Amino acid sequence: MKIEPKINQKQSGFTLIEIAIVLVIIGLILGGVLKGQEMITNAKLKRVTNDFNGVAAAVFSYQDRYSAIPGDDNRANTRWGAIDGTGNGVLAGTWTSTNNGNETRKFWQHLRNSGLVPGETTGTGSYAHPFNAFGGIIGVELTNYGMTGMVICMSGIDGPNAEIIDLQIDDGLPVSGNLRGNTANNANGGSAVYDKNSTYNLCRRL
Repeated sequence: MKIEPKINQKQSGFTLIEIAIVLVIIGLILGGVLKGQEMITNAKLKRVTNDFNGVAAAVFSYQDRYSAIPGDDNRANTRWGAIDGTGNGVLAGTWTSTNNGNETRKFWQHLRNSGLVPGETTGTGSYAHPFNAFGGIIGVELTNYGMTGMVICMSGIDGPNAEIIDLQIDDGLPVSGNLRGNTANNANGGSAVYDKNSTYNLCRRL
């Protein structure tokens, strides 16, 4: 008599309960990652607002102490050995300037030497633009984006976050108010709303 070998018919695999548990764990992990990203973005947004306010406070404090505009101060050399400005009451240069001879670059050297902002007080680093939370630079200029007087500007902010910052500080529109936005390449600078696919420079009137 021929004896057939026994075949194990039992198949291993996940039960519905095990699959459900795995899906719950994956959902918790994804939820934690998304929540973490949201917290990071919110921290960046808060830091940008604080930087706008912080630079403004530093300028006013400098003017109160020395009766001069940082960068334009013509007695900075006497005080700290920093490079003097012209002292004519006008801050010369653009906010993105990389020329250390421009007063908009001396601006940072004067503030750092006064102790009102952190950073190097001598050498090339003393002129350097600080960075904002989104990786762009912070700079100052007179009369920009249709606003008169000193403006504080930041680069490298994506459209959705630029709109949030504008809403938190001003009217949420890039072409009006005390905070205005323009695309980095000025391609749609006259747009009435923020484009979520563009990167913006934001400037706020002091």
